[in-house]
Amino acid sequence: MDALLSFDNISFSYPMADAGPVKVLDGVSLAIGAGEFVAIVGHNGSGKSTLAKMTNAILLPDSGRMLVSGMDTRDEEKLLEIRQSVGMVFQNPDNQIVATVVEEDVAFALENLGVPSDEIRRRVDRALETVGMSKYAMHAPHRLSGGQKQRVAIAGVIAMRPRCIVLDEPTAMLDPVGRSEVMDTIAQLNRQYGITIVLITHHMNEAARCGRLVVMNKGVVEMDGPPREVFGRYDDMRALGLSVPQPFELAHQLGLDGAQALTVEECADAIYRWLA
Repeated sequence: MDALLSFDNISFSYPMADAGPVKVLDGVSLAIGAGEFVAIVGHNGSGKSTLAKMTNAILLPDSGRMLVSGMDTRDEEKLLEIRQSVGMVFQNPDNQIVATVVEEDVAFALENLGVPSDEIRRRVDRALETVGMSKYAMHAPHRLSGGQKQRVAIAGVIAMRPRCIVLDEPTAMLDPVGRSEVMDTIAQLNRQYGITIVLITHHMNEAARCGRLVVMNKGVVEMDGPPREVFGRYDDMRALGLSVPQPFELAHQLGLDGAQALTVEECADAIYRWLA
């Protein structure tokens, strides 16, 4: 699989006035292929959000290279192409909504790029349909729920037709219903449209839905593999102070055979077999 995102020995430090530079990424090398659905988890300060901001040149590495489809994020001539290839969604949708009507908000970036009006119309309609928000096209964003606002923000990114969407804790400010809406939308974008998804999250149940899980700790990649394999390293996860999905935790605590239930259904099946 060709790498869409390539983190090549990346290091990065934030300047601190009193204490000097604080290193948050320390020689990270990671390749993410086209069409992957990857979750990145870790404690606050582990470097996961900084890693996300490398993907479309919000931040540039102090050393090493960040490549997007082979384009170096340091190359200013490629900046627009890079940012059209990788869209970003942040945790507070209110910070990304700029218009007073939903469809106008989705069209905002396209208008700034000078996309023809008829093409904007097609892209906006398609993006809203994709995230299930077509019937809210003429609504005021501030009257929507948190989950609906986040789906509008995702629609604005989709309208740009990126190859990859990086979501930095997009459900952190949402209730369980909103989290479910957003996760279903993200999964559909990956499964149905083949968009590469990089999800930064602290919800392990969300991470369990991804195809690959990367665990960050103190600026380095500690673990990388399928969620069932990574969560299977239960003691290592606990040593890092990280949790595992609730069904997995329950199965583990009950000492069930295999004890690798990532979903409620898998946990229920394991308990049923145990009782039988």
